[in-house]
Amino acid sequence: MEVIIVTGLSGAGKTQVIREFEDLNYFCIDNMPPQFVQKFGELCKQTNGNVSKLAFVIDIRGREFFDYIDNVLEWFEENSINYKILFLDCSDEILIRRFKETRRLHPLSYDGKILNGILKERKKLEFLRKKANLIMDTSNLKVQELKKKVRDFICGNYIDSDFIVQIISFGYKYGIPLECDLTFDVRFIDNPFYIEELKKLTGLDKEVKEFVLKNPECREFLVKLEDIIKFLLPNYKKEGKKHLTIGIGCTGGQHRSVAVSEELYNILYNYRNYKIILEHKDIIKNV
Repeated sequence: MEVIIVTGLSGAGKTQVIREFEDLNYFCIDNMPPQFVQKFGELCKQTNGNVSKLAFVIDIRGREFFDYIDNVLEWFEENSINYKILFLDCSDEILIRRFKETRRLHPLSYDGKILNGILKERKKLEFLRKKANLIMDTSNLKVQELKKKVRDFICGNYIDSDFIVQIISFGYKYGIPLECDLTFDVRFIDNPFYIEELKKLTGLDKEVKEFVLKNPECREFLVKLEDIIKFLLPNYKKEGKKHLTIGIGCTGGQHRSVAVSEELYNILYNYRNYKIILEHKDIIKNV
């Protein structure tokens, strides 16, 4: 049996995501009370494999029932049930805008103030965020991009049985990605943007990579960064963390952050017991 738990912030797109799972032949239930998961799982076992792929949305709409989620995760582990947690995040600004556009109340904004509800929800969901196999920031995702990320998650492009290290290059002018656990600013490296023949290229191009990586400070930075990551990974694993997102930022997310992220990916790629994935968040916004 395969179980996907979709959770995260209200307004972050869980309804759209669960529809995508349904289109991919998962048996889906939105706003599933955690207490019912075990009973439903036992019912599915009686179908002789006909119902073996399940996706549940479990979030704070469950009210006091939501607090039972820890017991559900323990039951999965005790019964060797393969489960993954997909956590949807989004910036406070975008969430507030979405609630205003739909004229809906936030489930925890008892005083009518949307931001207060969001902050309460973030605090209540923090433990699940730490357990997530993938944290998906939907702030600037279009529907088709969201669907692709869900399919990548299902197909295994984001899934690893042990630990995922996700590297994201980005541009500070577009904002720091919400899902980043660690963020490194590489704007100290000489900027290829001011070299006419490199200006319209990206960090994926050989000429830009060579320009960025030949910088002595850049090479020293990569050595020190690898040392930090080597130290952190086993300690994060020891604490039960399953996913680490590293953000590498420059001004526009086109040259330096892309080249450095590519090199970091190459350095970490062969680490045993870790799956390394790479995403260039803002590269197409400048080209």
